[in-house]
Amino acid sequence: MAIHATAVVEDGATLGAGVEIGPFCHVGPRVTLGDGVRLISHVSICGLTNIGEGCTVYPGAALGGDSQIRGNDFTDGRLEIGAGCTLREMVSMNVGSKRDKGVTTVGARGFFMAGSHVGHDCVVGDDVTFANSVALGGHSIIGDGVIFGGLSAVQQFCRVGKGAMVGGLTGVNRDVIPYAMAFGDHAELAGLNLIGLKRRGLSRDTINAMRSTFRSVFYGSGGGVADRAREAKAKFAGVPEVAEIADFILADAKQELCLARRRGGDAA
Repeated sequence: MAIHATAVVEDGATLGAGVEIGPFCHVGPRVTLGDGVRLISHVSICGLTNIGEGCTVYPGAALGGDSQIRGNDFTDGRLEIGAGCTLREMVSMNVGSKRDKGVTTVGARGFFMAGSHVGHDCVVGDDVTFANSVALGGHSIIGDGVIFGGLSAVQQFCRVGKGAMVGGLTGVNRDVIPYAMAFGDHAELAGLNLIGLKRRGLSRDTINAMRSTFRSVFYGSGGGVADRAREAKAKFAGVPEVAEIADFILADAKQELCLARRRGGDAA
């Protein structure tokens, strides 16, 4: 363990093996740092915060701060950060609030670039990538492997499904289905994230089934989006990725569904 002479580690903090705490860091009394966590310098960690093993946190990051809610008086909110995450300069993540389950959860191996923010009560999956200055409003739910372009933002209570890609400067004010691409001032679906699907090693038949599902759900006729999602799930019953998309659409959600752009041609 290596703690710089200018760092402040308060009594009660729990430090794992091989932790490195650089100059001018502050670690609060209810913080737990897993094995091998590195705080480069000028990092502030407070509240009931647990940082998983092997995480690296860069200068200016502020983790475990109170929920950004007017009149907030909740002192038992928690922040859980999974193993192997990289949090670059000025990243901020808040604890959970009494308006939800009281915990903000960030999965493993996430890469959070400079200035990105995770609000109170968010649930963020594994292997996500947040480019510079991405902001999540409170209670957002982000699936595994989601990629956000720089300066994009997610409204409170929105969901972004597994494997989706959100373009830079995009405002997400509705739920984005798994494996989709979303772009625009107010996000619209621009098809499936085909490059991401190929990188996942999905077969051509699976990708074709997903493309067919996208077209039928968002550009089909007869019934509504939910009806067409049920039909696609039944038609491609052996394709779990189609089931993921359909189940996402059919889930009881607090926000409306982000829809596809109105255009001709092959949108998936």
